[in-house]
Amino acid sequence: MRLIESSRLHVLLFCSLIVLLSACEATSNESFSDDGATNDEPTSDSAEVEKDTEEEENDVDIDLDEKKDAEIKEAAYKVTPQWFVTPTDDANEKVVLLTIDDAPDEHAVEMAKTLKELDAPAIFFVNGHFLQDDEGRKQLQEINELGFPIGNHTMTHTDLTTINEEEQKEEISEVNRLVEEIIGEKPKFFRAPFGKNTDYSEKLVEEEGMLLMNWTYGYDWDKEYQEADALTDIMVDSPLLGEGAILLMHDRDWTNDALSDIVTGLQDKGYEMLDPLLIENVNE
Repeated sequence: MRLIESSRLHVLLFCSLIVLLSACEATSNESFSDDGATNDEPTSDSAEVEKDTEEEENDVDIDLDEKKDAEIKEAAYKVTPQWFVTPTDDANEKVVLLTIDDAPDEHAVEMAKTLKELDAPAIFFVNGHFLQDDEGRKQLQEINELGFPIGNHTMTHTDLTTINEEEQKEEISEVNRLVEEIIGEKPKFFRAPFGKNTDYSEKLVEEEGMLLMNWTYGYDWDKEYQEADALTDIMVDSPLLGEGAILLMHDRDWTNDALSDIVTGLQDKGYEMLDPLLIENVNE
């Protein structure tokens, strides 16, 4: 009888051992892959996927950094008291700066597209009264999206020397507010109507972080040159044309018609159209 009970005991112990070994093997299979890596770690395939993903993310970061660097342009020119632009280092001296006033009236967007096609940068100086309806706001957005810097040319094109300081502030600051509301940033440049500034307007422009801008020459306001061919000839062959000249033009029918020939005429003479963003702004 004791022998039978002992045998049964041995059988039970043996069965228990078999169950225990099976459980250990199952646990081992769950915890380790065929190559010995634990399952909560990536297998070779998943590791490759993660590696590729990391490389793609790094590529995106590099692309963004390169784009950011491309958008940051170091100042290479400054504006002189005589209203020319001149290099601050070894930049190209044979440049001219194109500027368009009284935008966006009738032709500013078309002029911007013409300049874009010719790879000719320019500043578009805007009047606030053109920005008070949907059409004007839309045109400003288009000019900005084409990559042209925006300048402040006052709300109503009033001679600043004829109004008081409070009125001057309204003329200038309100344009900045409107432009920022429409395109998300304030104008970078300021030009007074008729080129007439006051001590107060100059101080306010500095406080607003804009660069004061005037011109070397311009003719499209003169009746003698309110025709495309005549305007082209004088803009390209003016005795005032020289290295760093700041050229004044307006949003006008005849200027729009002449614009392409003016740019190509200047290029044929070896002039580069200066990118306004390369001009140093000491007020920023």
